[in-house]
Amino acid sequence: MDLASRLEQVYTGAVFDVLRSMGHRACVLPADIRPLDPDRTLAGRIYTVSGHVEEGLDPHETYVQWTGFLSRVPPDTVVVCQANDSWGAHMGELSAETLSRKGVRGYIVDGGCRDTKAILELGFRVWCRYMTPADLVGRWVCDRFEEPIQVGEVTVHTGDYICADRDGVVVIPEALVPDVVDQTEAMVNTESQVRTAILDGVDPQEAYLRFRAF
Repeated sequence: MDLASRLEQVYTGAVFDVLRSMGHRACVLPADIRPLDPDRTLAGRIYTVSGHVEEGLDPHETYVQWTGFLSRVPPDTVVVCQANDSWGAHMGELSAETLSRKGVRGYIVDGGCRDTKAILELGFRVWCRYMTPADLVGRWVCDRFEEPIQVGEVTVHTGDYICADRDGVVVIPEALVPDVVDQTEAMVNTESQVRTAILDGVDPQEAYLRFRAF
């Protein structure tokens, strides 16, 4: 099983705990970035993009620029977008359909989303900060691809990995991904042993001292 698939079998709390133990606390995206479908999880290699508001743009040019972005996203990645905007939707039905058809794993945006009913029916996994019917035509463009972006207190690079669920979004630095996946799986297994012990009547402090996990 590949690293992304293995990450989708764990949960963000355990991933954070492992990163914290490694000295990487600044790894959680802002808490208001939420999943459209809280029952889904998402993990994978990150592809970064950022954009900006520029009023009075030619509508045709914004369509050309946006579809160019959709064309260049590689399959089996998770797009993380810094929109630098709090007004418009930076994902919609046709874009989600396009990315899904290309094999893109999901889309996380520090910005907005629309057409959410259709996206949910499609099953494309999206995390966003807000929802709005307003589109970006003539006022917003992507400006950087595969360059570092800042989302909250986290610097996100193409090649890093994401792990996202209903609790939030954790970014794993590229160099740490294999170790983090291994250690998170081990932690989840240990937590299962703690749970079993408690259900068997073991005192919680005794269970913690026995397994050094809780």
